[in-house]
Amino acid sequence: MIGISKLYCGTVEPSDALRYGRESKKLPSHLLQFSSDKKPVVVWSVGQRCNLKCIHCYSQSKDIEYPDELTTKEAKAMLDDLAEFGAPVILFSGGEPIMRPDLLELIAYAKDKGLRAVISTNGTLISEEKASALKNIGLSYVGISLDGIKETNDRFRGVIGAFDAALQGIRNCQRVGIKVGLRFTINKRNAKDIPAIFDLIEEEGIPRVCFYHLVYSGRGSKLIDEDLSHEETRQVVDLIMDKTKDFHNRGKKLEVLTVDNHADGPYVYLRLLKEDPERAKEVYELLMMNEGNSSGKGIACISWDGSVHADQFWRQYTFGNVRQRRFSEIWTDTSNELMAKLKDKKPYLKGRCAKCKWLNICGGNFRARAEAYYGDMWAADPACYLTDKEIGLKMEAVKV
Repeated sequence: MIGISKLYCGTVEPSDALRYGRESKKLPSHLLQFSSDKKPVVVWSVGQRCNLKCIHCYSQSKDIEYPDELTTKEAKAMLDDLAEFGAPVILFSGGEPIMRPDLLELIAYAKDKGLRAVISTNGTLISEEKASALKNIGLSYVGISLDGIKETNDRFRGVIGAFDAALQGIRNCQRVGIKVGLRFTINKRNAKDIPAIFDLIEEEGIPRVCFYHLVYSGRGSKLIDEDLSHEETRQVVDLIMDKTKDFHNRGKKLEVLTVDNHADGPYVYLRLLKEDPERAKEVYELLMMNEGNSSGKGIACISWDGSVHADQFWRQYTFGNVRQRRFSEIWTDTSNELMAKLKDKKPYLKGRCAKCKWLNICGGNFRARAEAYYGDMWAADPACYLTDKEIGLKMEAVKV
């Protein structure tokens, strides 16, 4: 994650993270990306079933019954281990997590064990009663996906009325006092809606938004041609920065993040070098703490059947299963060649990524995207939109 509001608008200083010793268990949630121990934030896909038909779905979910999901007992054993291991956050995802019957029980159990529990949902099933139930178990944050306004979102989500239902879910959460953040996956079909998303945020009083760059995974692997061009991406990131700055200039402290393209970090820094060199120095220090992409290190995914992956987009590689071994053992077992390489990717990267001067603050960006595009997980990330000059390359041919 790249905190646009944190970095560009100056809402976080390097001293803020240092004050807590940069330990995951001690850091407030908004500073977790600057931890030094990089204990993994765990995305748990609690089930594969979903009531929508999103064209970019990494889990390829349908509204059908799926077999072999972790039982309540197995899930609680997994949560016990995550808490003991020191995972700072458990993100309940899916499919659509609200469709899992024991979700409330499991969230409450995670919280009792000291885990910070959050939900990633499409929001369409959060009735007034469900919102109250989530509040009663102490849930403090819900991330709700909207990928455009009205018809744009509904086409992307594959169900007419999805936008209105999600908006009602947002309002239901806010009515009972649950913090809500929006999640928006950028692509050619919906980039034009970003200004309207900011308008909606202001109208509804939504305090947080995450803009996700497209990852070519699951059904999203068919959308490579729907991704923005490099120039279009630069324009969108500039737009997001401008809109965020406007909010802050008007005293509206909106938290804005971009996700899944760590070229955004150097891009923010390079813009600040022109506009505010002193702040740029602080941002560089924060980006060094952030370290860029952390798949297999600071981010993990556990599938509905207990399989452990480097992140939620890279399910073709499994390191083990929590039904047979504890997550903590799987995650620290570097006898697995890929796990060992992900703990330190630098020696294995190729092309522009290997030669990039921003490698220490980008981390080589997304290996899943490189593999989907080039068939080589160590190739350069095709979604990096920085120019050769910006990444410090001489004007020479560089193989991917």
